[in-house]
Amino acid sequence: MTGRWRLSLALLLLCVQSSLPSVLTAASSYQFTAYRMQQYHLGQQKHGCRGAIVVAEARSADEPVLTRRCVVMKVSDLTTEKYLEAQRQNAAAIFILLPQNTSNLPFDTVQSFMVSESEVLQRETLIPVYVVPEDDQLLCMYEEVKQAAASRASSIFVRVLRSMVTAMGFQILVGSNSPIKPITDNTLVTLEGVLPGAGLDLPTIIITAHYDSYGLAPWLAHGADSNGSGVTILLELARLFQRLYSNASTRPQYNLMFSLTGGGKYNFLGTKKWIEENLDHAESSLLHDNVAFVLCLDTLANSDALYMHVSRTPRPDSPMHSFIQHLEEVVSSRFPWVGLEMVHKKINLVESTVAWEHERYSLRRIPGFTLSHLEDPKSELRGSILDTMSQVDFRKLKRNGVIIAESLARFMFNLSDKGTPKEVQVFKGHMDFQDSRLSSLMSILTSVPRATQLLDKEPRQMLLVNSLEHEFRRYLLQVHRHTFRQDKRDPEMTFFDQMNQPVMMYRVKPAAFDLFLGGCIAAYLGIVYYAIQVCLLLLLLLRLIKSNHIVWLILFFACAVAKINKIDT
Repeated sequence: MTGRWRLSLALLLLCVQSSLPSVLTAASSYQFTAYRMQQYHLGQQKHGCRGAIVVAEARSADEPVLTRRCVVMKVSDLTTEKYLEAQRQNAAAIFILLPQNTSNLPFDTVQSFMVSESEVLQRETLIPVYVVPEDDQLLCMYEEVKQAAASRASSIFVRVLRSMVTAMGFQILVGSNSPIKPITDNTLVTLEGVLPGAGLDLPTIIITAHYDSYGLAPWLAHGADSNGSGVTILLELARLFQRLYSNASTRPQYNLMFSLTGGGKYNFLGTKKWIEENLDHAESSLLHDNVAFVLCLDTLANSDALYMHVSRTPRPDSPMHSFIQHLEEVVSSRFPWVGLEMVHKKINLVESTVAWEHERYSLRRIPGFTLSHLEDPKSELRGSILDTMSQVDFRKLKRNGVIIAESLARFMFNLSDKGTPKEVQVFKGHMDFQDSRLSSLMSILTSVPRATQLLDKEPRQMLLVNSLEHEFRRYLLQVHRHTFRQDKRDPEMTFFDQMNQPVMMYRVKPAAFDLFLGGCIAAYLGIVYYAIQVCLLLLLLLRLIKSNHIVWLILFFACAVAKINKIDT
């Protein structure tokens, strides 16, 4: 009997094993790094994700029930509706898989994701939200949870049986022994450099751009168009105009100041601090003197439209109005297909945030405007993890740089009043924008994420800021590096740690499988028990028949009938 019992048990295990997937392409356990969604305080306003710990089973966003589950989705799956549904059902976490090469994503997918990303960033949430670069193991996990969601569309009985027998789950674990801690010792670095004009007490033109980036996850925000494009054009303008200023015969009667500011994605705090230091604390500064206007460069690597954002319409006799006229002349004469439009937006003093960098200057009565290919300051293009090199059109980046350079030259040398034809090119030949330099600068800027909370903490980001300072010292004079530290008692912005987390993924069976397996074992033991009882009765019957004991046969059948009746009752 022992041999038969072993054979039956082996057959049962074989049946259970045959119902499982034959090939397990994903590892039983796998460790990877996930990047948490933004979390910061800007003044008294709280933004982003306040959760970090995850211990939950992975499920597809297509599942009807997401409560206490880790929702896994691709970039193409993320929509505002699915995100809000996961929030409504109190999902344990949301994991977004980011392709290694975003240039292969369709244009519609990129635009849809950027819109959803912008809306997600505007909402505060307790649910942990992570972005994870894709790899083979994660894609395998995604496909399996996707297939599991599709199989649950069958009948209830089949669905439950399949779930208990064949389903393989994935447990996601993001654990930390320490709570999320605020970081208030961040510093902002602003660089400035000057090309002095020919003469004394000259008006100053300021060209500025912020160099930090923003996106759903700080560790994945490379900011190519916003605002790597503005920084790239500014550095190339510094190189070209340095050649004009190095020759006494071509040095204009304007001081040209360049500045790169930090904290641009957080209410332009770097610009605010720099203005305050120059106007309120410095005894001598070019900002104290005659500032002709401030030109802010923001998001200029795409589109055939340019928008001049102003806080108030410039006076007809002002230098800024004259420069805008030169912009219009250059565009109409050389790039007639480019739309140039002025957008007037008043500053609302009740609001705690500003939309464009020039508004920081306008609040201190310094004339300025922002040049961008974006009309809406709340555009999703100003902060996305998909804002990479693949989104940059270098031909349009170069064209916009040429428009700015030619307009500045015509304004500073007063070429229009001298009767110089509109088609004349100042920057051509060896003075032209270099394609290779534009590409190299953009590659360097997007080589590391430039989120504000990383620039003063991580070695590679600190090296990038040092490289920008080196570029300034290479072409400009009077280069200064301004480092602004926050008041720890009352910081204007507060970041938080644990922005990149090690994650463990385990391949597990669902809890219902243990119940199913226990039921199978109990059923097997019951069958074996009753089989043994029946075999004993049959053996006894055979012995009685062979021995011709009629009385005992009658008693045997009477006992069997009584036993059957007892079982039935």
